[in-house]
Amino acid sequence: MEAHMPLPDKSTSLTDTSQHANCSAMSDVLNRIGDKWSVMVVGMLGRNGTLRFNELKRMINGVSQRMLTLTLRNLERDGLVTRTIYPEVPPRVEYSLTELGKTLQVPISALWDWSAENHHAIIDARAIYDSREVAVAAEAPRKIAYARG
Repeated sequence: MEAHMPLPDKSTSLTDTSQHANCSAMSDVLNRIGDKWSVMVVGMLGRNGTLRFNELKRMINGVSQRMLTLTLRNLERDGLVTRTIYPEVPPRVEYSLTELGKTLQVPISALWDWSAENHHAIIDARAIYDSREVAVAAEAPRKIAYARG
């Protein structure tokens, strides 16, 4: 049996215009933070505080240097991450969440926790689904291609 959580009841009804604006805002935000690397960067900075580039790279399994650089730039552009350069030799650059970025800690932390708690259930569901799809494909009538000569 599937458990569905009801959406919070809103005391005010949204007009079509405000719903459209909310959807547009959500789409814009998800375009930035909806990719796995942005979630990982914000999550790591939220859990660990200020980090250097290579520290982040070591903590985020599988991210390339180029992808981490692009992700950090985009998060900085959106005001979620701050980049601090120290005038040292060699130069030291550190990244941390801005006040706005810190407001993402609660939802991203909840997503991390939910993922950890439910990952095995998702893997099991995928295996069940995939085995059904294989069985359906095996039972489907096969088309025979005849060569035309």
